[in-house]
Amino acid sequence: MKIVFMGSPDFAVPCLRALAGAHEVVLVVSQPDKPAGRGSQLTAPAVKVAAQELGLPTFQPKSARTGELRDALKASGAELAAVVAYGKILPKDVLEALPRGCLNVHASLLPKYRGAAPVQWSVINGERETGVAIMQLDEGMDTGPVILEVRTTIGAEETSGELLTRLAPIGAAALLEAIADLEAGRAVVTPQDHAASTHAPMLEKAHGAIDFTLPAAAVAARIRGVDPWPGAQATLRGQGVKLFRALAHPASASAAPGTVVAIDATGAHVGCGDGNVVVIREIQAAGRKRMPAQAFAAGRGIAVGDVLGAVGSEPSPTS
Repeated sequence: MKIVFMGSPDFAVPCLRALAGAHEVVLVVSQPDKPAGRGSQLTAPAVKVAAQELGLPTFQPKSARTGELRDALKASGAELAAVVAYGKILPKDVLEALPRGCLNVHASLLPKYRGAAPVQWSVINGERETGVAIMQLDEGMDTGPVILEVRTTIGAEETSGELLTRLAPIGAAALLEAIADLEAGRAVVTPQDHAASTHAPMLEKAHGAIDFTLPAAAVAARIRGVDPWPGAQATLRGQGVKLFRALAHPASASAAPGTVVAIDATGAHVGCGDGNVVVIREIQAAGRKRMPAQAFAAGRGIAVGDVLGAVGSEPSPTS
């Protein structure tokens, strides 16, 4: 089948490579190059880089609403567009430009976690299971009917970055399966239950502020969910620190929330609002390398009795 691929970040690259090995990808559409890094050098999206390595033609429109993208899809001769984290909501004329429309790879089990950051909010909210949904795009925000879902368990210590990396090849395999079902006429298209939907908005820097008055399980999930961006942030001895690799522990802590009650080879044990502790395995001070909490303590960066405080205020969580 002739296919147009639309995507931008690293998560989309396995899908592009899988499609290129199984179908004729006639065009790759990605976001424009953007400044990145300390030098703000113009940098190509990961999908564009992969497309060039595969020898595929690329197109980077500034907008999806000028008619330019619609015309490019029609001129491609493709039957279907595969859309994976492209980065823009597609208008009706683009969605209807190809005979079979647009399939989307979404990194959650729909209708839960519609929006820009489904993986992060799945981890933050302590979900034990997630997956990938292949859906037919419509004009709504992840509201289209679902063709295929693949489920997977979220690891007890898995960060959102690790989960996103793990979901990418799962999504690629699911996309190929869904396209094969469409070609064979055996695809079952199931409308979503819109009443059961939740929204997963894009993370902001303030979402990384850790509130130790919350239960230990919620604190640990937040630390894992905002890794790698924006990173879990707290104050320690008047300075900002970042926290990594957290796990809730049922040990009782009589100290005030945020107080370091123990430090051992497993990490820094910090009291939380429910009387349990969160074990923080790694800490990074400003201008220093990330290191195990015990090594950080050996350098006198943290000690029993220190208090980890909140940084600023945080936006309301997803509903």
